[in-house]
Amino acid sequence: MKYTRILGLDYGSKTVGVAVSDGLGLTAQGVEIIRRTSENKLRQTLARIEALIQEYEVKTIVLGFPKNMNNTIGDRAEKSLVFKDMLERRTGLPVVMWDERLTTVSANRTLMEAGVRRERRKDYVDQIAAVYILQGYLDSRRN
Repeated sequence: MKYTRILGLDYGSKTVGVAVSDGLGLTAQGVEIIRRTSENKLRQTLARIEALIQEYEVKTIVLGFPKNMNNTIGDRAEKSLVFKDMLERRTGLPVVMWDERLTTVSANRTLMEAGVRRERRKDYVDQIAAVYILQGYLDSRRN
């Protein structure tokens, strides 16, 4: 039985952390961090995401939804919803919004525990946050 892969994204102001599920939809692996020079320059970012969708034969996207701790929607969450619409229009794939509160905190803690120096953590944190977002979604589907 062949399952389809799911792409997990941690959308930030200048980066997008990317993770992808294994073929069975059980585990999430970090793929890369897509970087851009300015928050609004999304054309290359979207093109790279499209290339990854083709490469991994992705059928669903899970996008981190950075709600405030009190469950309200702030500026970053609004921007994520706009990005969701862009992704759906551009790829034709369903985009699932996934509560990502504390994923960056968890990702930083993981890097600290792994002994990654503070100045190097920013090089990995978005990709690991994408793994946490996608893994949370995958785990919820099993329960």
